[in-house]
Amino acid sequence: MRAQDEITRPPLRLRDVVARGALSGLAAVPLLGALSLCVGDHHDRETFLAVVGGFAASLAGVGILFGLFLWWASQGDIRRCRDWRTVKSQSDAVTVAAPVMLRLGVSALVLFPGAVGLYHLVDEAPYGSWLYGG
Repeated sequence: MRAQDEITRPPLRLRDVVARGALSGLAAVPLLGALSLCVGDHHDRETFLAVVGGFAASLAGVGILFGLFLWWASQGDIRRCRDWRTVKSQSDAVTVAAPVMLRLGVSALVLFPGAVGLYHLVDEAPYGSWLYGG
């Protein structure tokens, strides 16, 4: 049996990968909000959200650009992660890495405004409120 016969069909499409990445990012925003409540001090919570927002912005830029480049470089032979067993050479690994990087970048792109919004919500919280931690 050849490696091409083992590849899961139908092939991945760019819009499907982007849509799943956006849904993952939307699911991560409430988790970030719940996780930020575990940070006790007001200033530490602001710092945590600022760092997560900055990291998400950086990851979004790198992930989307690198993912689109790998998508272009694989010339239409895009494989799912479950098709990893069909990778036979180093150049075939690009076909699996392209959708992973793109989905990760889009997820971080959606997480970034959520982290910034939560940062501003915590920053504007009055003294003594439940968001302040005091």
